[in-house]
Amino acid sequence: MSECTHNCESCSSDCSERTAESLLAPINKDSSVKKVIAVVSGKGGVGKSMVTSLIAVLMQRRDYKTAILDADITGPSIPQAFGLKCKAESTGEALLPVKSKMGTEIMSINLLLQNASDPVIWRGPILAGTVKQFWTDVIWGDIDYMFVDMPPGTGDVPLTVFQSLPIDGIIVVTSPQELVSMIVQKAVNMAQMMNIPILGIVENMSYFECPDCGKKHKIFGESHIDETAEKYGIKNVAKLPINNKLSAACDAGTIELFDGGWLDKMADCIENQ
Repeated sequence: MSECTHNCESCSSDCSERTAESLLAPINKDSSVKKVIAVVSGKGGVGKSMVTSLIAVLMQRRDYKTAILDADITGPSIPQAFGLKCKAESTGEALLPVKSKMGTEIMSINLLLQNASDPVIWRGPILAGTVKQFWTDVIWGDIDYMFVDMPPGTGDVPLTVFQSLPIDGIIVVTSPQELVSMIVQKAVNMAQMMNIPILGIVENMSYFECPDCGKKHKIFGESHIDETAEKYGIKNVAKLPINNKLSAACDAGTIELFDGGWLDKMADCIENQ
């Protein structure tokens, strides 16, 4: 067992030395966020940002004020999905999120960089500190649901989000491959260690539905997501198809115009939490 460093911000374990005070960071004084939902994945490339965008749009359509905090600092893609070209502005003391066409408030590192293609070459603590500043130094206003688009894995940034933000629940995004099933369990186990409720699992690229005959083809093999969900007592499972219209909407910045009911039950779960 490694020796305790007495730095509770970098540790997820409970011990006798752990400080009693809360590690939650204070939200900006001019902001009010009722619910914070983190969207996580054990690995990259499974469509986590797309799922974050889709769910935020669904809740916006239900007349809730929504926001997205893009915590994937080194791989931000939320501004692209919403077609945001302008930069975030500052009051001198705080940052202002950029509002999408339909009204979702968004903050992402790409809204601060001079060029969207500029790489962010920072070490873990700086990345984590930036995400925390997106919570403390941004005037979000009055938000019903904030969705945090997390970076993949279980490293510095996810740990900082789980400890610093009042997360009300997480949604796990995965794909059908057997290897991914094991990685999903890592993300689920981390959430359970942090005592954060798991609201559901979204399996992206679950199948391809033939536009001519309507038959569903399992391009990436048989899914094991139902077994994983049952193992951990997760009742809400959604399956997204391989759909070129969704990927095209993300590329074109028109995700708010998507049409499909694949995540409606996930939105119901969030609404009824």
